[in-house]
Amino acid sequence: MRIVSLLPSATEIVCALGLRDELVGVTHECDWPPDVAGVPAMTRNALDLEKSSSREIHRRVGDAVHGGSAIYELDEVALEAADADLILTQELCAVCAVGYRQVSEFVRSIEASTTIVSLEPTSIEGILNTISTVGAMTDAEDAAVDLVESLRARLGAIETKAQERREGGFGGPRVVGLEWIDPPFAVGHWVPEQIRRAGGWDLLGEDGGPAREIDWGDVGEVDPDMLLVMPCGFHLRETVNEWKTAPRPDWVNDLSAIARGNIIALDGSSYFSRPGPRVVDGIEMLAEIFDPEAFVDISPPTGWTPLY
Repeated sequence: MRIVSLLPSATEIVCALGLRDELVGVTHECDWPPDVAGVPAMTRNALDLEKSSSREIHRRVGDAVHGGSAIYELDEVALEAADADLILTQELCAVCAVGYRQVSEFVRSIEASTTIVSLEPTSIEGILNTISTVGAMTDAEDAAVDLVESLRARLGAIETKAQERREGGFGGPRVVGLEWIDPPFAVGHWVPEQIRRAGGWDLLGEDGGPAREIDWGDVGEVDPDMLLVMPCGFHLRETVNEWKTAPRPDWVNDLSAIARGNIIALDGSSYFSRPGPRVVDGIEMLAEIFDPEAFVDISPPTGWTPLY
C-alpha cells in the first residue's frame, strides 16, 4: 500500500505500526521517527514564520484564517506523483495541517482512486481509536491491537499508582497548562486529560474543546501550584527561548507556581500537540514532574526542564 500522511501524528502512527516503508509522502513538519526524513514532503508552509515570536505567529495566523488565506500549501505535483492508495488528513484544526476538503477536491480533480481518511481525535480514547482506524485501513489490525494494548497498559500503570498516592494522602498539583504564551492560551482537546491522568488538575483548560485565549489575570485568579508552558508546535528549546522574551506583567513573578520554582517548559510539539502514541509519553512525563518520588525515570529525558 502507498500511504501519504498529511499529519505528523498520523506519520508517527503509521511508523509505530511498522509501515514506514509504505509511506510515500509526509508533511514538511514530520520529524518523528527520524527515518521519515527521506520521505517526499507533500506540503510547505505558506507563511514565513521561522524565528517569529509567539505574538507574531498568533497575529499572522489569525489574519490568514480570517482572511481565508492558506497557512499550509499542498504540493499538488508531488501528491499526484505519489500515486497514493491512502491519504491520512484531518479537519479538526485549520492551523495544524492541510484540510480534508482541499485534499479531497484535488484528488477528485485528478480522478485518482485514492481513499482519504480524516482523523479527528479530541480525547485520549479518541487517539487510541485513531490508531485502530489506521490499522484497519492499512491491513495492520494485529499491530494496531498490540500497540493500543501496550499504550493502555502504560496508562493503567500510571493511573493506578496516582490513585494509590491520592489514597495515601498525596495531593496532586493544581495546574495551569499554557498552549500558547503570547497571548496566553489555556490547553484544550486531550491535554487537560493528560494532566488529569498523570495526577494533576488543570484549572483553566477544557476537555475535548479547543485551546482558548485567556489573559494573565485569569491565571492570577486561580494562582496555580504549577505552571506548564507547552506551546503548540514548539519543541523544548523553542519553548525556553520564547518564555525568556515574551512580554508578561511584572506581577506574574509573584504567582505561587513561579515563586516556588514550579514553572516547567515542555516539548509541546512532541508530546502534547500531536494526537499520536507519544501522548502517553507526555502523561508519563507529567506524572514524574508532579510526583517524582512515586514516578522515577519514566519521563523522556529531553522532554522538559524547569524554567526557574
